[in-house]
Amino acid sequence: MSAGEGSVIEVPQLFDTILVLDFGSQYSHLITRRLREFNVYAEMLPCTQKISELTWKPKGIIFSGGPYSVYAEDAPHVDHDVFKLGVPILGICYGMQELAWISSKENVSAGEKKEYGHATIHVESPSCELFAGIDNFQVWMSHGDKLSALPSEYEIVATTPNSPYAAIAHKTEKIFGIQFHPEVTHTTKGKQLLRNFAIDICKAQSNWSMENFIDSEIQKIRAKVGEHGEVIGAVSGGVDSTVAAKLMKEAIGDRFHAILVDNGVMRLNECQKVKETLADGLGINLSVIDASDEFLGKLKGVTDPEKKRKIIGNTFIEVFEREAAKIKPKNGSNEIEYLLQGTLYPDVIESISFKGPSQTIKTHHNVGGLLEDMKLKLIEPLRELFKDEVRALGELLKIPHDLVWRHPFPGPGIAIRVLGEVTPSQVDIARRADHIYIEEIKKAGIYEKISQAFACLLPVKSVGVMGDQRTYEQVIALRAIETSDFMTADWYEFDASFLKTVSRRIVNEVPGVARVVYDVTSKPPATVEWE
Repeated sequence: MSAGEGSVIEVPQLFDTILVLDFGSQYSHLITRRLREFNVYAEMLPCTQKISELTWKPKGIIFSGGPYSVYAEDAPHVDHDVFKLGVPILGICYGMQELAWISSKENVSAGEKKEYGHATIHVESPSCELFAGIDNFQVWMSHGDKLSALPSEYEIVATTPNSPYAAIAHKTEKIFGIQFHPEVTHTTKGKQLLRNFAIDICKAQSNWSMENFIDSEIQKIRAKVGEHGEVIGAVSGGVDSTVAAKLMKEAIGDRFHAILVDNGVMRLNECQKVKETLADGLGINLSVIDASDEFLGKLKGVTDPEKKRKIIGNTFIEVFEREAAKIKPKNGSNEIEYLLQGTLYPDVIESISFKGPSQTIKTHHNVGGLLEDMKLKLIEPLRELFKDEVRALGELLKIPHDLVWRHPFPGPGIAIRVLGEVTPSQVDIARRADHIYIEEIKKAGIYEKISQAFACLLPVKSVGVMGDQRTYEQVIALRAIETSDFMTADWYEFDASFLKTVSRRIVNEVPGVARVVYDVTSKPPATVEWE
């Protein structure tokens, strides 16, 4: 089994699950989030998923939107075996056009007028169970193509002035298509529509909760590791790895060995704080390994962000395997078999690329930066969770509030916040600036209003004046975002006085900095991190 296949998702075998097949829409992940908001478990897989390879049967299937034209030569299409499952299907935007295209290759064409933004839906068939309890409402449209004809086996359910087939339903099967996006907040009754589909039509139980997840995940861990197996844990002090470590400790107790690797690109005093929190506060068996010289040595001269991530991901595994070999399992075996990681669902979504619908935005070291010949088997208990779900899980596990709500910190650390070559001096500048920034955010009482904030060191210099003398030093860029799922995000609006204070402190207290700027780019088009 390769590193990328290290964790088979088994949750759908424990909960009723809606399968979302992703055709590359920027909103696809939101479908999954909306379903989970009313306690229905949902999982997203690429639209190219072979149905015969599923080890579980979904209660229903949703085809997402996508940026393609179904009639294009290289357009992605669903495995036709999906219709043999006999479960309800909902096609959204491109997904609706896919349903029509499968019915007849002449039902979809480019619209004379593209339709982006708000539109008013007129429900023509209120008896349709998809629209139960829903009358005319505002929706969000985002499409250039549309149905040019109604497939013979379908009937019209809803219209807009520009889309005579804004919603359709199969005459005999529980198959529905909608041209608008119910998953975005701009669609006023989108949640109700998705709830109708998942709960009333698919009959999925609303039993997905963090309480149930804890019990099921502990059972899964114990079954996988066995009565005597031992696990080595990759921890960083962030909420993800801490929650994963606490969950592992609950499952197997002292057979879990947590390891923190000092990679030389951690935050100021990070390792000391992590030891105090995990070892002293949570009773987790923790070893701190100083491998900073090893990491920084391999990063010397490297400027490409993908190479940085790969180097750090690979070196992490090398260090873990080396340290794992030093631990003598109590069960008498020669080596530890398993490695714990705090991988989250957004990491998986952004890292997995397939031919057609999606592109790899960046490689997460937890997912795509692992060694192909890695000996350790991965255990990723948070792999199905979004960030807000992890925080809820942390609260249930009695992890201190301050730690649960700590801003995320990437595995590659400050290495991807130093744009350009990573050197000890550059890391020191970025680290000091970041510490001042976060300190002021906490002092202002707005830390928990912000989802993530950090300072980046840019590979440019700027002229300045200090003490009546000309300076020519580097530029710090500050970033702060608000988000619920880390798949989309908007920049945080600080008071001007706050930014003035932070800028003054950084320039005055951090040698080598001449200028401070603030990043006001949302995600998309930007990612949260600069690299």
